[in-house]
Amino acid sequence: MKKTNVQKFNLGLFVIISTIILIAAIYYIGNKQNIFGKTFKLSSIFDNVNGLELGNNVRYSGINVGTIKNIEMINDTTICVDMVIEDKILKHIKKNAVATIGSDGLVGSMIINIIPNKSSSPPLESGDTIVSYSKISTNAMLSTLNKTNENAAMLTVDLLKITSAINDGKGTIGLLINDTIMASDLKQSIGNIKRISFSATKTIDDLKAIISTVDYDNSLAAVLLSDSISANKVKSIISNLEVSSKEINLVIANLNEVVLDFKNGKGTLNYIVNDTILVENIDETMKNLKEGSVLLNEDLEALKHSFLLKGYFKKLEKEKRKEQKKK
Repeated sequence: MKKTNVQKFNLGLFVIISTIILIAAIYYIGNKQNIFGKTFKLSSIFDNVNGLELGNNVRYSGINVGTIKNIEMINDTTICVDMVIEDKILKHIKKNAVATIGSDGLVGSMIINIIPNKSSSPPLESGDTIVSYSKISTNAMLSTLNKTNENAAMLTVDLLKITSAINDGKGTIGLLINDTIMASDLKQSIGNIKRISFSATKTIDDLKAIISTVDYDNSLAAVLLSDSISANKVKSIISNLEVSSKEINLVIANLNEVVLDFKNGKGTLNYIVNDTILVENIDETMKNLKEGSVLLNEDLEALKHSFLLKGYFKKLEKEKRKEQKKK
C-alpha cells in the first residue's frame, strides 16, 4: 500500500518537531550543566559532603553560578569536591571565600554555597582551592535532640520525685510548705529581722547625722581621731584618773574611819569637842591671858616713863628713826 502525500507530510513534520525539541532539551541541559559556556575549575575540601551528588548546583551569594563536576575521597576524613563555575563570576570570587554544604529548601537536593568574605583578598584563579566550613548535619542534630529528650525525661522523673516528696511533707521545703506553725514562726522571724534591720538603719542614720555635725577641723574629735600622740596622752590621762580614783576612794575610806572614831568618842579631837569642862577651862585661860597681856602693856608703858629706863627707850627710838631715814 502506497503512502499518500498527507502521511508523508505528517511524518516529516513529526521528525522536524522532534528534532527541534531534542535540540532545545540538549541546549537546556547543557546550559544547566555549563557544557556550552566558558567555565573554570574550583575545588574545596570537606570532611563530610552530606549526600552531595554530581550535577548539583553551586551558588554564590544565593545565585546559581556552577555545578558539581567531581567528588573524590582522598582518605577516610577528607573529600575533595571539584566545581565548574561560570567564567564571568571568576572576578567576583576572592581567595578567602568559604564553601559550605546546604540544602535547596527544606527537602531539596544538596548544594554548595560559596560565601564571600568581607576582608580584602586577591581574586581567584582557575584551579584554586578554597576553604570549607562543615555545618552540623541533620543526623547529628537529631542525635543531639534525642539525647536532649532523654535528659529532659530523666529531669522530669527527678522533678516528679521531688514534687511528690514535697507534697508528702518530706525535707525542709516540704516541712515549710505543709507545717503551718513553722510557716508562722518563719513569718514572725522575718518580721523581727525586718524590724531589727529598720532599727539598725535608723541608728546608722542617727550616727551619720551626729558625725556630720562634728567640726573635725576645730574640735577635739580631729585630734583624738588623727593625732596618735594626743590619743596616747588621753589614754595616759584616763589611766592616771583611774589611779587617782582608787587613791581618792582609799582616802575617803580613811576619812570615814576617822569620822567613825570621832563619832564613837575616840581621840583627842572628840575629847576637846565633847568635854564641856575642858572647853570652859580653855575659855577661862584665854581670858586670863588677855587680861595679863593688857597688864603687861601697862607695865611696859610705865617703864618707858621711868627715869631709870627713859634714856634707854629714847635711844631705841633714835635708832628706829635712823633706820627709817635710810629706807
